[in-house]
Amino acid sequence: MVRISLALACLSLAGCGTLQRLSEIGTPPRMTPITDPTRDPEWRPVSMPMPRPEPVIATANSLWRPGSRAFFKDQRAAQVGDIVTVVVNIVDTATLKNGTTATRTGNQAVGVPDLFGIQSALSRTLPKGVDLTKLVTTNSVGSAVGGGNITRAETIQLRVAGGITQVLPNGNMVVTGRQEVRINSELRELLISGVVRPQDILSDNTVLHDRMAEARISYGGRGQLTDVQTPRYGQQLIDAISPF
Repeated sequence: MVRISLALACLSLAGCGTLQRLSEIGTPPRMTPITDPTRDPEWRPVSMPMPRPEPVIATANSLWRPGSRAFFKDQRAAQVGDIVTVVVNIVDTATLKNGTTATRTGNQAVGVPDLFGIQSALSRTLPKGVDLTKLVTTNSVGSAVGGGNITRAETIQLRVAGGITQVLPNGNMVVTGRQEVRINSELRELLISGVVRPQDILSDNTVLHDRMAEARISYGGRGQLTDVQTPRYGQQLIDAISPF
């Protein structure tokens, strides 16, 4: 019974991830089907501060409408369901170096060489050899040295096609994209979402990731290689609760 209880406890700690991994033993990771992102239970419409709408003023004897961005309509994405290619080009480098040195020294001496004549009575009461001029003497020395060095370099270059899921009142568009690539028994997932302006979409229907507001970019995977590189649940639990 004890062994069964321990096994059930381990499975409960692992959660659904362990059950999914057990169901995929001997087979490569299964790809998720193509679905409507707005039907995801966790999907929520994006709400952001909007400017006040300006009334459209019709101009007589003119084909130009005030507020239009172009005279001729192009083929760039502009409506819900259109596809936009997001170009992710992240080159991030950072080097931090900190050093701290602190030294503290303290000396204290307390004595009673003369105190209204009481020192003579104290000298008879205290053991022989006690010098009232040197009752308490303390010395303290403290030293602390700290150093830290962080060097980071990240380079990510990807292209992923996403769809427009929402058009905000000011014309900005919410783009959501997902891409899965399976190589042997390793599945790579790329998720991206954010808000883009129509004028930031280039003529080839691409947009740079640094032009996306509220950008969320996730690149990871699951499979045999990821399992080997991920610490076991027991080790993660010990690392989380161990005070040492």
